[in-house]
Amino acid sequence: MPSRWDHLFDLKPVALLDHLLDEVAKLLAKDLQRWPPPVEELDLDTGGAFAPLFTEARPRPAPAVYTEALRLTRWELERETEAYDDYMRNKRYLERGLAPDDRLTLLFLSRWVTEQMLGLGEATGGRVKRKHMLQGLDLLESRLRLVQGAQA
Repeated sequence: MPSRWDHLFDLKPVALLDHLLDEVAKLLAKDLQRWPPPVEELDLDTGGAFAPLFTEARPRPAPAVYTEALRLTRWELERETEAYDDYMRNKRYLERGLAPDDRLTLLFLSRWVTEQMLGLGEATGGRVKRKHMLQGLDLLESRLRLVQGAQA
């Protein structure tokens, strides 16, 4: 009689890097469910523009803000500076349904996710490369879509 655990032996092994990226996506998705997401410290010299996000009561951003923030993060990780600059300079986020007031939140979220991904690279001594970070970003995006779909 087969054991209830037999199916585990039939599973294909998961590469350590794939498992790591999946766990990172889970953690980041969980952090992004809170508003604002956790920040260790806010350096007023470099991030002072974001202070109102933490000092004033603000509602959680719309799902579209998260989607657009991940778009910016992707361009940042791919080093697509022209696409990023064009998007911000020409306020393309307005074409995607965001309000002018969403700009600060959009920039904060994209910077937050970018810093999390780059921090992962640093924490692993460079073993997690930008191509892996982009895979993790894909996983994060999928998780956020699932959560947003469940909340709708």
